[in-house]
Formats: sequence, C-alpha cells, structure tokens
Amino acid sequence: MTGTTIDRNRLPRHIGIIMDGNGRWAKRHRLQVARGHNAGVEAMRNIIRDANDLGLEVLSLYAFSTENWRRSKTEVDALMALLIKYFKQDIDELREKNVRVLILGDKDGMPGPQRDALYDAEERTKDCTGLALCLAINYGGRAELVRAAKLLAAEAQAGQLSPAAIDEAALSGRLYTEGLPDVDLLIRTSGELRLSNFLLWQSAYAEFAFPYKLWPDFTVKDFHDCIAAYQRRSRRFGGRI
Repeated sequence: MTGTTIDRNRLPRHIGIIMDGNGRWAKRHRLQVARGHNAGVEAMRNIIRDANDLGLEVLSLYAFSTENWRRSKTEVDALMALLIKYFKQDIDELREKNVRVLILGDKDGMPGPQRDALYDAEERTKDCTGLALCLAINYGGRAELVRAAKLLAAEAQAGQLSPAAIDEAALSGRLYTEGLPDVDLLIRTSGELRLSNFLLWQSAYAEFAFPYKLWPDFTVKDFHDCIAAYQRRSRRFGGRI
C-alpha cells in the first residue's frame, strides 16, 4: 500500500519520466557518481514493476541522452557497464511479466556490446503484450525529429509519398514511438523544470510533474502521488469546457 488513492480506471495511457538526480544523490551521500546511477537503477526497477502491476500501457524512461556522451569517460563507462548489467539481470523477469522493451534512440551508435544488448532485449520481448517499456538510450528529441523528416523526404523523393500527404500522422509514424499514444503525464525528478530534449513531439499536450526528490529517492508512493495529481487536472487540449 502506498497511502495514495488513484483511480485505476483513469490512468494516463503513457507516462514519461526524466530520471534526474543520480549524480547529486551520490554527491549528497559522498559517494562516487557510479553509486548514484546504481541506486537509480533500483528506483527504476521499482517504478517499472509498479507500472506493470497497475496495468499502465506505456512507460518511457530517459536513460541516456545524446548529450550524455559529453560526460567524463569514467562516468560514461560506468553507465555503459550498468546498461549491460541491467539487461542481463532483468530481461528474464521483464519477459515473464509480459513487458515489451522498446529502445528509443540510435542503437547503432552505441558500442558493440551495448548495441547487441539493446537489440536482444527488443527481440526477446517482441511478442509480449503487456506494458510497453520504452527506454530512451542514445536519444535526443531534436535528432528524432530530424530523422523523421529525412525518412519522409526520402519517401517523397522516391515517389512513395506525396508531399501533400505529409501531416502530423505521417510524421508521428516515423518517430521511434510509432504506434504508441502520446505522453499524458511527464515526470521530472530533482526539481529541475525543463524537458532536456525528451519526447518533444510526443509531449505536446502532456501534463507535467516536477517532484523535488532526486531520482534514487523516488518511490512508488511518489509515483502514485504524481498520477493522483494528474487525475485531479482538467485536460482541455486547447479547447474550453
């Protein structure tokens, strides 16, 4: 029990989370930053399990951005090792719980072992029909839109698509999230108030929550608090009631 009442019949279809604050959590506890990322993985596991138990349709987690390559080699190496460790330890549980893993981002731009792990996770869970777990890895929202534009341009140039037929649905169909609903609720932990290039197109009408907790301290109760706050809001999508 979390102590927070949420209506399971009115859950957001798609929740996105910017898991922010691992480094600051490590610094606060006088630990190496890698320990913060390890603690962040534990928080992530708890939220994934709860989202699946709730019957959520889509959960998208910002795990590693295209900008994160600029961090120190020590931190990037630790994150790459953690990625391999996570899939090795958790892929069987995800498949057993009917969770489908989808990778948002440039898989082919990853180092070999990590690239293979990402493709393997998608392949091993492709027939699962429960929670769609979207992990944004080597991902940038602007790069995703550029990629979609290039795909549309190539199809138009090849005569496969009329420029007049290019609309919002056409562009959405060339995104990594093809076939998935747009984000209903976007959560960013640590109190920072920005999107940081995450699911820019998909979050056009998302409701936002900015809890001040650092990601490793973010609990299932905090998750439910965000959902409950979402359920108290009136979504108008530009119209009026």
